[in-house]
Amino acid sequence: MARLVTNSLTCFRRAGNAAMVFAGIAVTAGCTTTSSTPAPVAFSAQANPAAAQAYAATTNEPYKVDAIDVADIDPKYLRQVVDFPTREPVGTIVVDPHERFVYLVQEHGKALRYGVGVGKEGLEFTGTATIEYKKKWPHWTPTNDMIKREPARYKPWQKGMDGGARNPLGARALYLFKNGKDTLFRIHGTTEPWSIGKAVSSGCIRMVNQDIIDLYSRVPDGSKVVVR
Repeated sequence: MARLVTNSLTCFRRAGNAAMVFAGIAVTAGCTTTSSTPAPVAFSAQANPAAAQAYAATTNEPYKVDAIDVADIDPKYLRQVVDFPTREPVGTIVVDPHERFVYLVQEHGKALRYGVGVGKEGLEFTGTATIEYKKKWPHWTPTNDMIKREPARYKPWQKGMDGGARNPLGARALYLFKNGKDTLFRIHGTTEPWSIGKAVSSGCIRMVNQDIIDLYSRVPDGSKVVVR
C-alpha cells in the first residue's frame, strides 16, 4: 500500500504543489489550509491520473456509473487513509455529519475516510446502529414524511423506483437498524456528486457511487455504525 496521509492536509512547498496520498494511490495537489473553511483546491485529471482512476467510470456494473471530475470536489472529500485514534473496533463505520465524513476504522490508529453529503438540520439520525443488510442497485421508495414535506417531488414515486442509473440511492445502500428496528437511515450512493460536503438529503448519508461501491465491498452485514 502507498504511504498513508494524516487527517489534516499538510502543505509541502515544492514548486507550488503538494503531494497527497489517497487510499493506496499517490496524487499531486495544490496546498490547502487547515482552517475551518479551507479554500477548495482544483486539480486536473491530467495532473492526477491516480485520483482520476479511483473515480473513473465503471465498466463492470449493470448500470452506468459516470466518472467523477475530481476538480469539482474539494480534495479533503476524496477517499483517503487518515490518522484516526478511536476506541471503536476495526471495521466500525463512524459517521461525522458535522465535518461531512464517514470513517471506516482500520488497524494502527488509521481509518479510511470518505467525503459525504448529510441530512438537513432536524432530519439526521444519531447514535449507534447496525448494518442489517446491504443491497446493490437498491429499490427506492420515499417515506411518508418525505412525501408530506415535498409532495410535488416525491409523490410521483410513492410506489417506488427500481434500481438504476437515475435512482436516488445510487449503486449501493447500507440499511441501518437499531434494536432490531429499521431506522429508515441509509448510507447510499447518489446521482448528485455536487452534493458531497453539503447538508441536502432527507436524513441519509450519501456518497459518490465510486465510494459507496468501495465501502460496500469492505463491510459485512452486522457491522457497527456510530453516528456522532
